[in-house]
Amino acid sequence: MPGLVLCWFLLCVSLQPHSLHRASAVNLRHFIGCAVREFTFQAKKPGCGGLHITTDACWGRCETWEKPVLDPPFIESHQRVCTYNETRLVSVKLPNCQPTVDPTYTYPVALRCDCGVCLTSTTECITSV
Repeated sequence: MPGLVLCWFLLCVSLQPHSLHRASAVNLRHFIGCAVREFTFQAKKPGCGGLHITTDACWGRCETWEKPVLDPPFIESHQRVCTYNETRLVSVKLPNCQPTVDPTYTYPVALRCDCGVCLTSTTECITSV
């Protein structure tokens, strides 16, 4: 009997991380909207060493649709992207910069994100060919 209880306990413990991981993946897969999420990247500029930075960025998926219409351009579209609504700028000093290079690197930190029109001034937008 103690062996059966031990087996049951080990089975329950071993299944929990997988089921939690699966639930988390399903939630992200079906998430519609825009949210602030932690993001890590390597800041670089010519003449300096790189620096890993963890910041907050916008992440998500927004509702988009297109439908054919009879008048040119023959399509009506509603295309929104997850983009910055409010940010603050943070500056850091990059390591090992050459004497002639300013070591300051400035990047945005997302404070609030929303689904909106893609603005090339703040976001890298992909346009149709």
